[in-house]
Amino acid sequence: MTAPEDADQPVPLNDTSAARTSVTMLERLADKLGGRASVAAVYGEPVISEGVTVIPIAQVGFGFGGGAGREVGSAKTGEGGGGGGGAEARPLGFIEIRNGTATYKPIRDPWVDVAVPLAALLLGTTAPKILRAIAQRARH
Repeated sequence: MTAPEDADQPVPLNDTSAARTSVTMLERLADKLGGRASVAAVYGEPVISEGVTVIPIAQVGFGFGGGAGREVGSAKTGEGGGGGGGAEARPLGFIEIRNGTATYKPIRDPWVDVAVPLAALLLGTTAPKILRAIAQRARH
């Protein structure tokens, strides 16, 4: 690649082909995902069995970014571009409809069921000892 005659002059970001390519790529990606990032992505298809309807619920998130660059200098020229993205879907629970009554049932992390009671037990046994030690130091 040869250096342009005005290589020492900064070029606005929107004038580079890498910037245009990145923006175009992100716009196309957003258009494609626009139809998928909807209520249907969070609430799954209902499942009906033996008079009970179950509707799964998930937390869905998308993130995307892009960039472009151009090195301008006396003997250096270059162009670059890049982009990336990601998506995450995590089950949160489900809605159960039985006999005309809808009930939300969360899917809980099993570690929370263990960690919270264990932390409460630990705090309950150590807090009185710590408070007594502080009170004794305060008296002396």
